[in-house]
Amino acid sequence: MDDFGRKWRFTEEKYDILPDQHLDQLKPLDKEAANFLWDYISKTNLHNDIPFKKDFFRTIDNTRILDGNEKEIKKWLYHRGLPFDKPVFLSWDETDAMIVPWKLLIKYFDSFYYGGSDDLTIIDHSLNWALLFFHEDEIYFGTNNDFKTSETFADIDFIW
Repeated sequence: MDDFGRKWRFTEEKYDILPDQHLDQLKPLDKEAANFLWDYISKTNLHNDIPFKKDFFRTIDNTRILDGNEKEIKKWLYHRGLPFDKPVFLSWDETDAMIVPWKLLIKYFDSFYYGGSDDLTIIDHSLNWALLFFHEDEIYFGTNNDFKTSETFADIDFIW
């Protein structure tokens, strides 16, 4: 964690201080592994069309982060149906990436993602689903599994 470029998000009082038992579960990837993950996402053409390449996923659901709706976002993430202990890969760019349990991504999503500056892609090894935290405070979930989309944010205009 000491060499991780975004360490401050989880260890500085000004931002967020995660409990040691949660901090120990964050597994930053070294520069070579982060670059490998970045290249893998690029080579799959996952984001050739924003949010996802056309026809890459059968279903795309989305939500918007608004002031004060953190509980709704956590609930929306929870309803993706992934096991809490599932390790997921987070990729911000070619130098910063990590592996975290899904439950910690839900709990601390607003420490992993900073609106206005981050585009954060989250996948697992299957690539049957992906999550994109888009820098305009929008979250997109694409999946090839059977999935019913949320109606919670149906009346909100999205960029994509």
